[in-house]
Amino acid sequence: MMQAQVHCLCLLILYLTIGYSQEGKFSGPLEPKTFSIFEGQEASQVIFQVSALDAQGAIVEGPVPITIEVKDINDNRPTFLQKKYEGSVRQNSRPGKPFMYVNATDLDDPTTPNGQLIYEIVIQLPKINNIMYFQINNKTGAISLTLEGSRTLDPSKNPNYNLVVSVKDMGGQNENSFSDSTSVDIMVKENIWKAPKPVEIVENSTDPHPIKITQVQWNEPGAQYFLVHKEKLPRFPFSIDQEGGIYVTQPLDREEKDSYVFYAVAKDEVGQVLSFPLEIHVKVKDINDNPPTCPSAVTVFEVQENENIGSNIGTFTAHDDDEENTANSVLVYRIVDQIPTFPRDGLFLIQTYSGVFQLAERSLKKQDTPQYNLTVEVADKDFKTLCHVQVHVIDINDQIPIFEKSDYGSLTLAEDTVVGSTILTIQATDADEPFTGSSKILYRITQGDSDRRLGVDTDPQTNAGYVIIKRPLDFETTAIHDIVFQAENPEPLVSGVNYNTSSSATFRLIVTDVNEVPEFSERVYQAKVSEDVAIGTKVGKVTARDPENLDISYSLRDNGRGWLKIDPVTGEISTVARLDREAESVYRVQVVATEIGGSSLSSIASFHLTLSDVNDNPPRLAKDNSGLFLCHPLQTTGSVIFEATDDDQQSFRGPQFEFSLGSEILQKDWQVSKINGTHAKLSTRHTNFEERVYNIPIHINDGGRPPLIGTVSLPVTFCKCVEGSCFRPAGHQSGMPTVGMAVGILLTTFLVIGIILAVVFIRIKKNEGKDNVESAQASEAQPLKN
Repeated sequence: MMQAQVHCLCLLILYLTIGYSQEGKFSGPLEPKTFSIFEGQEASQVIFQVSALDAQGAIVEGPVPITIEVKDINDNRPTFLQKKYEGSVRQNSRPGKPFMYVNATDLDDPTTPNGQLIYEIVIQLPKINNIMYFQINNKTGAISLTLEGSRTLDPSKNPNYNLVVSVKDMGGQNENSFSDSTSVDIMVKENIWKAPKPVEIVENSTDPHPIKITQVQWNEPGAQYFLVHKEKLPRFPFSIDQEGGIYVTQPLDREEKDSYVFYAVAKDEVGQVLSFPLEIHVKVKDINDNPPTCPSAVTVFEVQENENIGSNIGTFTAHDDDEENTANSVLVYRIVDQIPTFPRDGLFLIQTYSGVFQLAERSLKKQDTPQYNLTVEVADKDFKTLCHVQVHVIDINDQIPIFEKSDYGSLTLAEDTVVGSTILTIQATDADEPFTGSSKILYRITQGDSDRRLGVDTDPQTNAGYVIIKRPLDFETTAIHDIVFQAENPEPLVSGVNYNTSSSATFRLIVTDVNEVPEFSERVYQAKVSEDVAIGTKVGKVTARDPENLDISYSLRDNGRGWLKIDPVTGEISTVARLDREAESVYRVQVVATEIGGSSLSSIASFHLTLSDVNDNPPRLAKDNSGLFLCHPLQTTGSVIFEATDDDQQSFRGPQFEFSLGSEILQKDWQVSKINGTHAKLSTRHTNFEERVYNIPIHINDGGRPPLIGTVSLPVTFCKCVEGSCFRPAGHQSGMPTVGMAVGILLTTFLVIGIILAVVFIRIKKNEGKDNVESAQASEAQPLKN
């Protein structure tokens, strides 16, 4: 918009040289004015007519400022500064970060929509899978990658892209806006923000630190670099400068940590991460700075005295902290000393690299030397270490156990001898090394005890064997046991040595008979029947046997309800009375088996009879309902709630009773409604009831098989109420004494108390008279004293 000022001294008519107006339409006094006109209007049009006269009509002199504003119209087309733009972008650059700009100008007023420009990418070539890799800021013309472009662009596949970018004025919102377009050529360059190759650093370096070990570089200059730890380390021996150079800041020790992994991060000037972090791998290269170490202060091997020449005794393994599978950790073994050298030196050898010990000479004898002390030299390429090895010569099982006597005679025991009793001590000896598997003796019974009624425990100190009764003896099964004991070692005998008759002994056990009680086949017998079985029904059977094969008589004990009887000969149990599950669901009795003849010994077993339920109990009221009442007179219909129960066994759902009135006549006054399986509500149908007690018959059906119906009388009292409770005048109630009875009881009580008091009073008076006589007699016998 343009402005012009005119100073008027007299009558003035302004004409528009460019513009449009209507003559005489606008007029007024001479005073400061501002006029707005659009550019491009026709010339010689009246803008405004002013009069420079005072109130008396005289001319007034100026000057007076007149301002003319020229308003812009959209008469200029936006134009790009270049017809073609060229730019480049790095692969994997951050999406949304501009890498180039396009610019256009418009001569129209930039403060109006005429000069407001909007940029847009209208064509991308190539456009793969209809995906845009580039985006433009519609106000600034800044071109950047989309998220998909950041992920997908690859110069090895498509190094060049062409964009057609348009610009529109009027903010792009008007269909009459002007536009222009330009071509943009973009070259995709390889991403140089890549992780460097793994770095190797020699441990314990003596070079001055820090030492540069690798380099990272962002695609454009100006990035700021940082290192991020992957592990939480007590010290982080690396740093990075702002050129992307990565340094180790101090010597590293491979034995402390053999590798490091961390990240390099590039950020822009405001601290925004430019791309994904780069993973940096550093391996610490080993040097031979650790001597071999022995596996322990003394390594112990055992060798049997009959081992063949060349037999492996064991493997001696030393350790080296240097890196495995390198020349720094290769160990060489050598025996440098043997103590003693009896019967000769060089009895052992060790494999140079594996550390396997072998017997080099004749088989060893423990009687010659029970132990050898060896010194082993372990060396790597720079260090040597001396380690100590002991070789223990152990005895072999080449001696069999020998019994001190071959026959332990005979022993007679009653068959009721207590289990756990020790009945015999046997002894064998072994010439092998004491307290080893070769000399320890285990005893077995190989004959004469097929039922395993006996056992032999060994004393670990003396190898004595204690013969113990493990299960009850039984005269009726076996009266005489001809026992054969076998003595053996837990360790196998060496080849060529076998057990013989010296390792066995005999013993005879004679078992005598004892009169024993009968034995039931079971401790508890169980049966199950329905509670409605007929009298005389067989419900079970028990069996017992007498060890002496005597006949047995059966009887019942604790048959409190008298429901059962038992056949004394066969043991069959049957009913003699009607059973009732509700009285006792499991009926328990004791069965007595008594031998006939002999000592008439007896034993007892239990018989449990479980009764299954039948529906034989009609429903009834669950509790006394004499307290049910309704306040008289009724204001509205009322109701009371009652509960029913059933003595029969219920299902898991519980009772499911049905309720109804016991008489059809009552239906005009009452109704019964079910609440749930056990509760119902008795309600009045009107309010016209007398003040008295109504006994309402109720039918309760249990729905069983067959169904049973119980008829109960439910008393409902209509009475005057005080504070929500039924008020009843005092009067004689059942169980309460009458007034006459109360007076009689009271008088009787007073009479009894009076008699008791009279007796006590008379006795006191008698005692006082006796005391007076005795006092007088004492006074006559004694003289008076002054």
